Formats: sequence, structure tokens, C-alpha cells
Amino acid sequence: MIEHPVSSIAARTDRLNVLLASIEHTGDLVTEDVIVPGVISPLKVTRPTNTDLLLDQIVSDPEQNLPYWAELWPSGIALAAAVACQPDIVAGKRCLELGSGIGITAAVAVAAGAHLLASDYAEESLTLTRITSLQHCGAEPDTLRMNWRDPRDQERLLEEGPFAVVLAADVLYERRDIEPLLDLLDRTVAPDGMLWLAHPGRPPARVFLELAKERGWAGSTTEFSGPWPDPNDELVVAYVHALRRETGINP
Repeated sequence: MIEHPVSSIAARTDRLNVLLASIEHTGDLVTEDVIVPGVISPLKVTRPTNTDLLLDQIVSDPEQNLPYWAELWPSGIALAAAVACQPDIVAGKRCLELGSGIGITAAVAVAAGAHLLASDYAEESLTLTRITSLQHCGAEPDTLRMNWRDPRDQERLLEEGPFAVVLAADVLYERRDIEPLLDLLDRTVAPDGMLWLAHPGRPPARVFLELAKERGWAGSTTEFSGPWPDPNDELVVAYVHALRRETGINP
């Protein structure tokens, strides 16, 4: 079952126009073809191009220092590729994505049959996630605007869970992210569930994995080396960790 399908081409076009109109304030948009390993056709990805305008719009928001959500990150593409290679892990299951960005991972997960709740702090990110998914497979995920570091938002998320699979790409930028993420995962991933975590090798991610191991998380790692849309990322290697709690170990 595909989440929230839009039944006809005309209805899909109308829905896309509504979504696009809601993010006109982000300035000029560009739609690009993005290759995801394991996905037959390139994804149509729409995103804003005026970074200066986006920065001006968030200058008064202490929780959103940079519009990371508007970029094409290798880790997001790698996580989408991991889902495409093992769609049965998400098919028919209640899944959560932390930090949906512009929706590449979400689109592939929804196409695979995931019952997905995509979350991000930026409302614009959630809209773009809906657009990317709609363009890719004719359906949209559920969305939730939240800051997963905020205990109040964590409580809201707990009302939606637990989740069989949690997807997270490029969520560990700073050391302050580590403990809140560990605590959130302990509470939101179902006892027999899985975390799929993607990152490009930042130090906070390495620390996170060490601490997660101490809490009983274990699994496998797959490396992805592209191709990436941005030539400047040519040498980037993205790591995707598939982690589950070991039996008999409590967080």
C-alpha cells in the first residue's frame, strides 16, 4: 500500500501546484534529476536556489542556524539507496524519518510501501518532501514539524510511535546532538525495530556509534561513494549503518 496516493495525473498536478504555491516565499526553485543507486528512474527533486534569501528568513530563529534542508546531501541519497536495495525492511511498516530534508529518502521509502512519518524542523522541508514523493511515486508521507532535540517535541513524537524503522541522514552535526538522539531512539524504535543512520564521517557520528554500542545497538555498515549530484562531493563517502538492539541489553 502506498501512503496517501493521488489517483489521477490531473489531481497530482493540482496538488503539486498547491504545494509549490505554499513555498513561493523561498524564491526561485529548480527541479533536478537525482540518481539514486537501486532506483530505476532518476528522482525529480525540487528545491530553492537562493541561499541568501533562506538565511534572511531564519535570521531570528535560534534553532535554525543554516538551511541545511535545502541541499542535496550524499548521506540522504545513500540512505535512499539502502532503502531501495532492501525495500522489504520498510514495506508495510510504520516508519519515522528524522530530518527529511528535500525528501529523497522519504520518496524512496514511500514508493517501497512504508507508512512513513517524515519530520523536520523547517516547514519548507516538509513541503518539499511531499513534492519529491508525489513526483516520484504519486503519493505523500505523513509529516510532522518538530525539533527532535526539544523534550516537548519528543513527547509529541512518542504519541506517534513506536516505529519499526527509524531513518536518519545527516542529523549529527554537533556533539550536543548525540545524547538527545540516543535518548529519542531508545524511546521511539520498537523493541524489535531498526535504525538506519547515514552520515559522511563527521566526528559526532563516530562518537554516537560508540555510545550506541554501549547501549546495546549493533549491526552492519555499508559504504556508498556516489555518484553524487554536486561535483564538489566527488570524494565523499557516505556510511549507512543498519542497527538493532541486541537481545537482553536494556538502554
